[in-house]
Amino acid sequence: MTGQAAGRIWPSAYPPAAEPLLDWQLTAVAELPGVRADVRAGLSVSARGSVTPDLIDRLVLALDEMASNALRHGGGDVRAAIGRTHSAYLIQVTDQAPQTPPAPAVGRDPSFGGLGLYLIAELAERHGWYVTDGSKHVWALLAR
Repeated sequence: MTGQAAGRIWPSAYPPAAEPLLDWQLTAVAELPGVRADVRAGLSVSARGSVTPDLIDRLVLALDEMASNALRHGGGDVRAAIGRTHSAYLIQVTDQAPQTPPAPAVGRDPSFGGLGLYLIAELAERHGWYVTDGSKHVWALLAR
């Protein structure tokens, strides 16, 4: 796959507006187990039974992949959030590496990792990234 094809997989685009539900400031990958627990508890309570266990699993997986990428490659100070639109949940992760767009692994042995962005693209109804005020925002919209 060429770099151009990878760019089509993770396009530069803005997300739809969403009602905020959950939000975290992160500085280390070690914080992610707590985030996963927060998602499971927070969405189960706020959705009042309208969110399936399968959807919660997909949201946890996508958020975990996006946040861990940002923490490993994005300059330390990371904000992760989940919001809700009329028909979907919006996951958005912000880091301090605007010069480094999301780059799906190209030509890499899958055993070395780097396939999380492909996985998120498969899970998401829409996805993308954009830059504002020196921060990179990576997002994915998962249908409810």
